[in-house]
Amino acid sequence: MAQESPKNSAAEIPVTSNGEVDDSHEHGFNRDLKRSLPAGLGLSETQITSHGFESTKEGVIEAGAFQGKEPIILKDDWGSPAPPLPSVMSPSRVAASRLAQQGSDLIVPAGGQRTQTKSGPVILADETKNPAMEKLELVRKWSLNTYKCTRQIISEKLGRGSRTVDLELEAQIDILRDNKKKYENILKLAQTLSTQLFQMVHTQRQLGDAFADLSLKSLELHEEFGYNADTQKLLAKNGETLLGAINFFIASVNTLVNKTIEDTLMTVKQYESARIEYDAYRTDLEELNLGPRDANTLPKIEQSQHLFQAHKEKYDKMRNDVSIKLKFLEENKVKVLHNQLVLFHNAIAAYFAGNQKQLEQTLKQFHIKLKNPGVDTPSWLEEQ
Repeated sequence: MAQESPKNSAAEIPVTSNGEVDDSHEHGFNRDLKRSLPAGLGLSETQITSHGFESTKEGVIEAGAFQGKEPIILKDDWGSPAPPLPSVMSPSRVAASRLAQQGSDLIVPAGGQRTQTKSGPVILADETKNPAMEKLELVRKWSLNTYKCTRQIISEKLGRGSRTVDLELEAQIDILRDNKKKYENILKLAQTLSTQLFQMVHTQRQLGDAFADLSLKSLELHEEFGYNADTQKLLAKNGETLLGAINFFIASVNTLVNKTIEDTLMTVKQYESARIEYDAYRTDLEELNLGPRDANTLPKIEQSQHLFQAHKEKYDKMRNDVSIKLKFLEENKVKVLHNQLVLFHNAIAAYFAGNQKQLEQTLKQFHIKLKNPGVDTPSWLEEQ
């Protein structure tokens, strides 16, 4: 048995508040020791000596009646006896709080097994996509598409590549482009006529004012100057009426040419771009189909087939849109030009025939309001 320590053993016995010995810590230590010792080694047969430094049997575990074995001496890696085991001490409040915090991290599932979770920030398993990689992928797809379309355009111009042609639709597009050039020429000439007519009306008005002034100052030619003044003022008034009709004609034709027709031609450009992409991916698929079919080329053929089908659907949609817009444009063009051409004809005929009443009636028919000469445009307050 181990020797008694010269220290006062009463100093190591914890005492409760009512003076009784508190042996709960000793029972807890014995219970933990039972769990750690091998099976068959009873706690009653085991004694641990952990006294002061003057003891001769420090670090020795004695097993009194355990099959007659020798005492087990704990040694370190160098063969010397291991340091003495610490004496049993009651856990402090700080240790108890640490144990409680560690216990809060233990999760007991329904099966009864405990799993310990690490505290700290939660990291999601799914990684967010990198915006730089997405932009790089978009640039790569755009470059590949541009390369294929450029190759298709060059091969068509050199006469080596084939292109998809809708004869009926292409003929309608050519007619529309030709008509647009002719309408632009008519619009330019009408603007020139309006400018010249404005200069003539301005000159007639000034000439009428000069005749009226001379009529007042020349008594012997009062009537002659007066007749000419009235005639020039009447011509200037009729010229302003004709000028209003011509400007209305110019505004309507300008809207038709530079807005309605131009919008249709923008759709045509999108259709032509879709056609080039369709032919480019069609040619690419045909070249892959002509080559060998093995484990390396089959995925490329399948991907090319998928891209070809997507561009084919886009091409069919754009072709349908162009057909619909050309149909509506033709109906709108006929209706607008019919009214504007009738207006232009009646206004010119009434002006040069001197039929002031017919000229004013023409403007009323098309709901054209003329601005009074010398009157500024009303402010936005007056228009409310």
